[in-house]
Amino acid sequence: MHTTRSLLSLSSLDTLPLRMGKVIAVVNQKGGVGKTTTAINLSAALALEGLTCLLVDCDPQSNSSGGLGVSRDENRNSTYDVLMGNATVAETTLATEIDGLKVVPGSNHLIGATVELIQAERREYRLRDALDPVRSQYNFIFLDCPPALDLLTLNALVAADRLLVPMQAEYFALEGISELLTTLGRIQAAFNPGLDIEGVILTMYDERTNLAQQVTENLRRFFGAKLLKTVIPRNIRLAEAPSYGKPVALYDPRSRGAETYRELAEEILARNNIESPKALERKAASQVQPRRESKVRFWPYA
Repeated sequence: MHTTRSLLSLSSLDTLPLRMGKVIAVVNQKGGVGKTTTAINLSAALALEGLTCLLVDCDPQSNSSGGLGVSRDENRNSTYDVLMGNATVAETTLATEIDGLKVVPGSNHLIGATVELIQAERREYRLRDALDPVRSQYNFIFLDCPPALDLLTLNALVAADRLLVPMQAEYFALEGISELLTTLGRIQAAFNPGLDIEGVILTMYDERTNLAQQVTENLRRFFGAKLLKTVIPRNIRLAEAPSYGKPVALYDPRSRGAETYRELAEEILARNNIESPKALERKAASQVQPRRESKVRFWPYA
Protein backbone atom coordinates (compact mmCIF):
# COMPACT_ATOMS: atom_id res chain seq x y z
CA MET A 1 0.00 0.00 0.00
CA HIS A 2 2.93 2.32 0.76
CA THR A 3 4.18 1.80 -2.80
CA THR A 4 0.80 2.70 -4.29
CA ARG A 5 0.62 5.90 -2.24
CA SER A 6 4.06 6.95 -3.42
CA LEU A 7 3.16 6.23 -7.02
CA LEU A 8 0.08 8.40 -6.84
CA SER A 9 1.55 11.26 -4.82
CA LEU A 10 1.07 14.77 -6.12
CA SER A 11 4.85 15.26 -6.00
CA SER A 12 4.95 13.50 -9.37
CA LEU A 13 3.51 16.67 -10.87
CA ASP A 14 6.84 18.43 -10.23
CA THR A 15 8.18 19.83 -13.45
CA LEU A 16 11.36 19.06 -15.33
CA PRO A 17 13.38 21.81 -17.00
CA LEU A 18 11.97 22.63 -20.41
CA ARG A 19 15.48 22.78 -21.84
CA MET A 20 15.73 19.00 -21.41
CA GLY A 21 13.49 16.52 -23.17
CA LYS A 22 10.89 15.03 -20.87
CA VAL A 23 10.59 11.36 -21.81
CA ILE A 24 7.05 10.01 -21.56
CA ALA A 25 6.31 6.33 -22.18
CA VAL A 26 2.78 5.70 -23.48
CA VAL A 27 2.12 2.34 -21.90
CA ASN A 28 -0.54 -0.19 -21.02
CA GLN A 29 -0.01 -3.95 -21.14
CA LYS A 30 -3.54 -4.30 -22.52
CA GLY A 31 -3.86 -3.96 -26.29
CA GLY A 32 -6.41 -1.92 -28.18
CA VAL A 33 -6.70 0.91 -25.67
CA GLY A 34 -5.42 3.73 -27.89
CA LYS A 35 -1.72 3.84 -27.00
CA THR A 36 -0.53 4.41 -30.55
CA THR A 37 -3.37 6.80 -31.37
CA THR A 38 -2.46 8.82 -28.30
CA ALA A 39 1.28 8.77 -29.01
CA ILE A 40 0.76 9.98 -32.58
CA ASN A 41 -1.86 12.64 -31.95
CA LEU A 42 -0.53 14.04 -28.68
CA SER A 43 2.99 14.46 -30.09
CA ALA A 44 1.51 16.04 -33.23
CA ALA A 45 -0.67 18.43 -31.20
CA LEU A 46 2.32 19.54 -29.12
CA ALA A 47 4.46 20.03 -32.24
CA LEU A 48 1.73 22.15 -33.80
CA GLU A 49 1.88 24.31 -30.66
CA GLY A 50 5.49 25.07 -31.51
CA LEU A 51 7.29 22.55 -29.33
CA THR A 52 9.89 20.04 -30.54
CA CYS A 53 8.86 16.41 -30.16
CA LEU A 54 10.37 13.02 -30.94
CA LEU A 55 8.23 9.89 -31.19
CA VAL A 56 10.11 6.61 -30.75
CA ASP A 57 8.23 3.60 -32.13
CA CYS A 58 9.08 0.69 -29.80
CA ASP A 59 6.40 -1.64 -31.19
CA PRO A 60 7.25 -4.32 -33.79
CA GLN A 61 3.95 -3.52 -35.50
CA SER A 62 5.34 -0.04 -36.33
CA ASN A 63 1.91 1.56 -36.30
CA SER A 64 3.19 4.87 -34.93
CA SER A 65 5.56 5.12 -37.88
CA GLY A 66 2.80 4.38 -40.40
CA GLY A 67 0.43 6.79 -38.68
CA LEU A 68 2.92 9.58 -39.34
CA GLY A 69 3.34 8.69 -43.00
CA VAL A 70 6.56 6.66 -42.68
CA SER A 71 6.36 3.66 -45.00
CA ARG A 72 7.70 0.25 -43.98
CA ASP A 73 11.31 -0.37 -44.98
CA GLU A 74 13.12 -3.17 -43.20
CA ASN A 75 16.43 -2.08 -44.77
CA ARG A 76 16.27 1.29 -43.02
CA ASN A 77 17.64 1.97 -39.55
CA SER A 78 14.97 1.58 -36.89
CA THR A 79 14.49 1.37 -33.15
CA TYR A 80 15.90 -2.14 -33.41
CA ASP A 81 19.25 -0.78 -34.63
CA VAL A 82 19.23 1.78 -31.83
CA LEU A 83 18.67 -0.89 -29.18
CA MET A 84 21.30 -3.21 -30.66
CA GLY A 85 23.88 -0.44 -30.93
CA ASN A 86 24.02 -0.53 -34.72
CA ALA A 87 22.93 3.11 -35.14
CA THR A 88 22.41 6.22 -33.05
CA VAL A 89 19.08 7.93 -32.50
CA ALA A 90 20.30 10.87 -34.58
CA GLU A 91 21.16 8.56 -37.48
CA THR A 92 17.76 6.87 -37.27
CA THR A 93 15.47 9.87 -36.84
CA LEU A 94 13.17 10.81 -39.73
CA ALA A 95 11.24 14.00 -40.41
CA THR A 96 7.45 14.07 -40.58
CA GLU A 97 4.89 16.31 -42.25
CA ILE A 98 4.81 18.50 -39.13
CA ASP A 99 7.71 20.82 -38.41
CA GLY A 100 9.02 20.06 -34.95
CA LEU A 101 7.89 16.44 -34.92
CA LYS A 102 10.33 13.66 -35.76
CA VAL A 103 10.09 9.89 -35.48
CA VAL A 104 12.39 6.96 -34.85
CA PRO A 105 10.62 4.28 -36.91
CA GLY A 106 9.80 0.81 -35.72
CA SER A 107 10.56 -2.45 -37.48
CA ASN A 108 9.58 -6.11 -37.56
CA HIS A 109 13.14 -6.78 -36.41
CA LEU A 110 12.06 -5.64 -32.94
CA ILE A 111 10.46 -9.04 -32.50
CA GLY A 112 13.94 -10.56 -32.44
CA ALA A 113 15.28 -7.85 -30.15
CA THR A 114 13.43 -9.33 -27.18
CA VAL A 115 15.54 -12.48 -27.58
CA GLU A 116 18.82 -10.88 -28.65
CA LEU A 117 18.83 -8.45 -25.73
CA ILE A 118 18.68 -11.21 -23.11
CA GLN A 119 22.43 -11.72 -23.18
CA ALA A 120 23.31 -8.10 -24.01
CA GLU A 121 25.27 -5.88 -21.65
CA ARG A 122 23.12 -3.23 -19.91
CA ARG A 123 20.12 -4.70 -21.69
CA GLU A 124 17.60 -2.71 -19.62
CA TYR A 125 19.39 0.62 -20.24
CA ARG A 126 19.88 0.43 -24.01
CA LEU A 127 17.16 2.94 -24.89
CA ARG A 128 18.00 5.32 -22.05
CA ASP A 129 21.68 5.38 -23.07
CA ALA A 130 20.72 5.97 -26.71
CA LEU A 131 18.37 8.86 -25.90
CA ASP A 132 20.75 10.72 -23.57
CA PRO A 133 22.71 12.46 -26.38
CA VAL A 134 19.53 13.90 -27.99
CA ARG A 135 17.38 14.75 -24.97
CA SER A 136 18.36 18.41 -25.05
CA GLN A 137 17.15 18.72 -28.65
CA TYR A 138 13.49 18.08 -27.82
CA ASN A 139 10.90 19.39 -25.40
CA PHE A 140 9.13 16.02 -25.28
CA ILE A 141 10.15 12.50 -26.27
CA PHE A 142 7.31 9.97 -26.50
CA LEU A 143 7.86 6.21 -26.42
CA ASP A 144 5.08 4.16 -28.01
CA CYS A 145 5.24 0.82 -26.18
CA PRO A 146 4.01 -2.60 -27.35
CA PRO A 147 1.08 -4.20 -25.49
CA ALA A 148 3.33 -6.50 -23.47
CA LEU A 149 5.64 -6.28 -20.47
CA ASP A 150 8.72 -7.56 -22.31
CA LEU A 151 12.27 -6.25 -22.76
CA LEU A 152 11.08 -3.62 -25.23
CA THR A 153 8.64 -2.17 -22.72
CA LEU A 154 11.20 -2.57 -19.95
CA ASN A 155 13.67 -0.46 -21.94
CA ALA A 156 10.99 2.20 -22.39
CA LEU A 157 10.13 2.23 -18.67
CA VAL A 158 13.77 2.54 -17.68
CA ALA A 159 14.30 5.37 -20.19
CA ALA A 160 11.14 7.29 -19.24
CA ASP A 161 10.65 10.11 -16.75
CA ARG A 162 6.88 9.61 -16.63
CA LEU A 163 4.19 7.22 -17.84
CA LEU A 164 1.06 8.18 -19.75
CA VAL A 165 -1.51 5.40 -19.41
CA PRO A 166 -4.37 5.29 -21.95
CA MET A 167 -7.23 3.07 -20.92
CA GLN A 168 -10.86 2.38 -21.72
CA ALA A 169 -13.62 2.86 -19.19
CA GLU A 170 -14.42 -0.82 -18.87
CA TYR A 171 -14.17 -3.50 -16.21
CA PHE A 172 -11.14 -5.37 -17.58
CA ALA A 173 -9.17 -2.12 -17.76
CA LEU A 174 -9.49 -1.78 -14.00
CA GLU A 175 -8.08 -5.27 -13.51
CA GLY A 176 -4.99 -4.41 -15.54
CA ILE A 177 -4.17 -1.31 -13.51
CA SER A 178 -2.98 -3.27 -10.47
CA GLU A 179 -0.57 -5.25 -12.66
CA LEU A 180 0.78 -2.07 -14.21
CA LEU A 181 1.29 -0.45 -10.79
CA THR A 182 3.06 -3.56 -9.53
CA THR A 183 5.38 -3.44 -12.53
CA LEU A 184 5.95 0.28 -11.99
CA GLY A 185 6.94 -0.33 -8.37
CA ARG A 186 9.45 -2.98 -9.41
CA ILE A 187 10.97 -0.71 -12.06
CA GLN A 188 11.29 2.08 -9.50
CA ALA A 189 13.03 -0.21 -7.04
CA ALA A 190 15.42 -1.87 -9.48
CA PHE A 191 16.18 0.54 -12.34
CA ASN A 192 14.47 3.93 -12.35
CA PRO A 193 13.60 5.42 -8.93
CA GLY A 194 12.35 8.68 -10.48
CA LEU A 195 9.73 7.00 -12.67
CA ASP A 196 6.15 8.01 -11.97
CA ILE A 197 2.78 8.49 -13.65
CA GLU A 198 2.21 11.61 -15.72
CA GLY A 199 -1.45 10.81 -16.07
CA VAL A 200 -4.17 8.32 -16.91
CA ILE A 201 -6.19 9.21 -20.01
CA LEU A 202 -9.56 7.69 -20.85
CA THR A 203 -9.84 6.74 -24.52
CA MET A 204 -12.64 5.55 -26.83
CA TYR A 205 -15.00 7.04 -24.29
CA ASP A 206 -18.77 6.83 -24.55
CA GLU A 207 -20.31 8.98 -21.85
CA ARG A 208 -23.79 7.64 -22.61
CA THR A 209 -23.12 4.30 -20.90
CA ASN A 210 -23.56 3.80 -17.18
CA LEU A 211 -20.50 1.53 -17.13
CA ALA A 212 -18.23 4.27 -18.48
CA GLN A 213 -19.44 6.69 -15.82
CA GLN A 214 -19.02 4.13 -13.03
CA VAL A 215 -15.49 3.19 -14.12
CA THR A 216 -14.57 6.86 -14.44
CA GLU A 217 -15.73 7.52 -10.90
CA ASN A 218 -13.74 4.53 -9.60
CA LEU A 219 -10.63 5.75 -11.39
CA ARG A 220 -11.11 9.26 -10.05
CA ARG A 221 -11.26 7.97 -6.49
CA PHE A 222 -8.19 5.81 -7.01
CA PHE A 223 -5.94 8.10 -9.08
CA GLY A 224 -7.16 11.49 -7.94
CA ALA A 225 -5.27 14.24 -9.77
CA LYS A 226 -3.53 11.63 -11.91
CA LEU A 227 -6.73 11.05 -13.91
CA LEU A 228 -6.59 13.61 -16.69
CA LYS A 229 -9.62 15.81 -17.22
CA THR A 230 -9.49 15.39 -20.99
CA VAL A 231 -11.22 12.27 -22.33
CA ILE A 232 -10.83 10.98 -25.87
CA PRO A 233 -14.18 10.02 -27.43
CA ARG A 234 -14.87 7.40 -30.03
CA ASN A 235 -14.39 9.29 -33.28
CA ILE A 236 -14.43 8.04 -36.86
CA ARG A 237 -11.84 10.61 -37.95
CA LEU A 238 -9.38 9.28 -35.39
CA ALA A 239 -9.89 5.79 -36.83
CA GLU A 240 -9.52 6.94 -40.44
CA ALA A 241 -6.47 9.18 -40.08
CA PRO A 242 -3.78 6.43 -39.79
CA SER A 243 -4.80 4.90 -43.14
CA TYR A 244 -3.83 8.23 -44.71
CA GLY A 245 -0.54 8.40 -42.83
CA LYS A 246 -1.57 11.55 -40.99
CA PRO A 247 -2.33 12.57 -37.42
CA VAL A 248 -5.93 13.65 -37.04
CA ALA A 249 -4.87 17.30 -36.66
CA LEU A 250 -3.83 17.24 -40.34
CA TYR A 251 -6.45 14.80 -41.60
CA ASP A 252 -9.43 16.68 -40.16
CA PRO A 253 -8.40 19.53 -37.84
CA ARG A 254 -12.04 20.43 -37.09
CA SER A 255 -13.04 16.95 -35.96
CA ARG A 256 -13.89 16.13 -32.37
CA GLY A 257 -10.86 13.83 -32.24
CA ALA A 258 -8.48 16.62 -33.25
CA GLU A 259 -10.10 18.98 -30.77
CA THR A 260 -9.73 16.62 -27.81
CA TYR A 261 -6.06 15.90 -28.54
CA ARG A 262 -5.46 19.66 -28.65
CA GLU A 263 -7.13 19.83 -25.25
CA LEU A 264 -4.94 16.97 -24.02
CA ALA A 265 -1.81 18.77 -25.23
CA GLU A 266 -2.91 21.92 -23.39
CA GLU A 267 -3.53 19.92 -20.21
CA ILE A 268 -0.11 18.25 -20.38
CA LEU A 269 1.54 21.63 -20.91
CA ALA A 270 -0.37 23.14 -17.99
CA ARG A 271 0.68 20.27 -15.73
CA ASN A 272 4.29 20.97 -16.65
CA ASN A 273 3.97 24.75 -16.25
CA ILE A 274 4.80 25.28 -19.92
CA GLU A 275 3.31 27.96 -22.13
CA SER A 276 3.74 26.97 -25.75
CA PRO A 277 5.17 29.32 -28.39
CA LYS A 278 1.83 29.35 -30.20
CA ALA A 279 0.00 30.21 -26.99
CA LEU A 280 2.36 33.13 -26.46
CA GLU A 281 1.69 34.27 -30.03
CA ARG A 282 -2.06 34.09 -29.48
CA LYS A 283 -1.76 36.04 -26.26
CA ALA A 284 0.28 38.74 -27.94
CA ALA A 285 -2.17 38.98 -30.84
CA SER A 286 -5.14 39.30 -28.50
CA GLN A 287 -3.73 42.30 -26.72
CA VAL A 288 -5.57 45.38 -27.98
CA GLN A 289 -3.30 48.19 -29.06
CA PRO A 290 -4.29 51.55 -27.54
CA ARG A 291 -6.13 53.73 -30.02
CA ARG A 292 -4.61 56.98 -31.09
CA GLU A 293 -6.67 59.99 -30.13
CA SER A 294 -7.93 61.75 -33.27
CA LYS A 295 -7.84 65.52 -33.34
CA VAL A 296 -11.00 67.31 -34.35
CA ARG A 297 -10.33 69.86 -37.05
CA PHE A 298 -12.67 72.70 -37.97
CA TRP A 299 -13.07 74.46 -41.25
CA PRO A 300 -10.98 76.03 -42.63
CA TYR A 301 -8.47 73.22 -42.07
CA ALA A 302 -5.01 74.30 -41.03
